[in-house]
Amino acid sequence: MTRAVAGAVRRTRIVNRAGLHARSAASLARIASGARGPVWLVRESLRADARDIMDILTLACGQGTEVVLVADEAADAGVLDRMVALIENGFGET
Repeated sequence: MTRAVAGAVRRTRIVNRAGLHARSAASLARIASGARGPVWLVRESLRADARDIMDILTLACGQGTEVVLVADEAADAGVLDRMVALIENGFGET
C-alpha cells in the first residue's frame, strides 16, 4: 500500500514590473534550498525545481502571472510562506 505524501501549497501572483528575472529567481532558489524536501514553482501546466535558477527562468513569469508553490513535505510550509512573502513584496524592487 502506498501512502500519499502530505505537502504544502501556496498560490500567489508576480507583482513587480520586471516579472520573475534572474536576480529574483536566485532569491527564490536561496529560500527553497532551505527546504527539507523538493519545492516546485508551477505556472499553468509547467513545473520548475524552485532550487534551480535556470529551471525557474524557463517558466517566463511576467507581471501578473499566477504561480503555485508546492512543497512535497508539509514541514516545508514555512519555506513556501517566505517565498510568497518575497514574491508579494515585489522581490524588494519597489
